[in-house]
Amino acid sequence: MKWIVGLGNPGPAYEKTRHNVGFMALDALAERHGMKFTMSKCKSVIAEGMILGTKTVLIKPMTFMNLSGEAVRAYMDYYKVSLDDLIVVYDDLDTEVGKIRLRYQGSAGGHNGIKSIIQHTGTQTFNRVRMGISRPEPGYAIVDYVLGAFPKKEQEPLKQMIEHTCDALEYSLDHTFEQTMAKFNKS
Repeated sequence: MKWIVGLGNPGPAYEKTRHNVGFMALDALAERHGMKFTMSKCKSVIAEGMILGTKTVLIKPMTFMNLSGEAVRAYMDYYKVSLDDLIVVYDDLDTEVGKIRLRYQGSAGGHNGIKSIIQHTGTQTFNRVRMGISRPEPGYAIVDYVLGAFPKKEQEPLKQMIEHTCDALEYSLDHTFEQTMAKFNKS
């Protein structure tokens, strides 16, 4: 079984914001495979199903971004799942809009959702897909930027990035994460 956690903030006010690309990717992956977010457990909404022959659980924490680790820990403890089977999908300021970067370890890099997961799991070693949102113009507050919507000119790169993320997540289900990184970090 694989479990994929997409980071974001709950509620319609945050739905289309840069900080919610993790939720957007999981919504798209669920739609591709006829999965529905119907369960509310472990401080999250959850969709379960088979993706390319692998039992997969999609998890969107409802704790708000800065407390994402609480939901991850709750799921780990309840279901006794391994971090080896986890992939976290989230927004990254240091990656250009439209691009994705895969990593299997590292610091939070200033991302509070990742910082929370590191605190609650006790490790920096877990698989990640970072979705690019680019950095704001100088003088633009980061918090306002990440909680802002993607402008019209970024809609097409956003759509392509979500599709590319779904492709990478699917590929990772029957390949090692190293193989997945080798394939998807090129583009």
